Amino acid sequence: MIDVRPSQLMRDLGVVQHGAGILAEPARAFDLPAERDEAERIVDELFAAMERIGQVHPFAKGMGIAAPQIGIGRAAAVVQPPGDAPAIILLNPRITISSDEMDEQYEGCLSFFDVRGLVPRPLKITVEATALTGETVTTMYDRGLARLIHHEIDHLDGLLYTGRMRPGVAPIPVEEYRQTGRSWVYDGA
Repeated sequence: MIDVRPSQLMRDLGVVQHGAGILAEPARAFDLPAERDEAERIVDELFAAMERIGQVHPFAKGMGIAAPQIGIGRAAAVVQPPGDAPAIILLNPRITISSDEMDEQYEGCLSFFDVRGLVPRPLKITVEATALTGETVTTMYDRGLARLIHHEIDHLDGLLYTGRMRPGVAPIPVEEYRQTGRSWVYDGA
């Protein structure tokens, strides 16, 4: 049996990998409701990608995927919280408030799934997003869900989690991460 690297598996499932220019560019916002059909099409593609990925990798702590990760430079992401909670669709999201209280947890990313990195993030964030009808929706997220949402919004801003890691801290191979006993996994972990 051939051992396939996690990053190769994600590439095979249609996830754009680290180094691709689209991952470093800010995504273009939607003009809603005028671009509702386009937004719905892209969200459907994100759900289809999550379905493919979920069939080959379990995400006990939730997962998310942003449109640039499937090669679409638009401001859309989908987050699936852990458990049976409904998926969160983010269109044109932006963080308006971040708590001063932070924690540092390991994160993974579908776009470079061979490593995990310790990332400091605020414990609470407030996010403004646009509904398909054009209205602005404001929601507060905390703890793990705040981390998931923040990670995906970073993707839409052209930022990978490595850009948030403390200086001198480098990602570790997934094999080494599994030995830490600290499991925090989503958008790919």
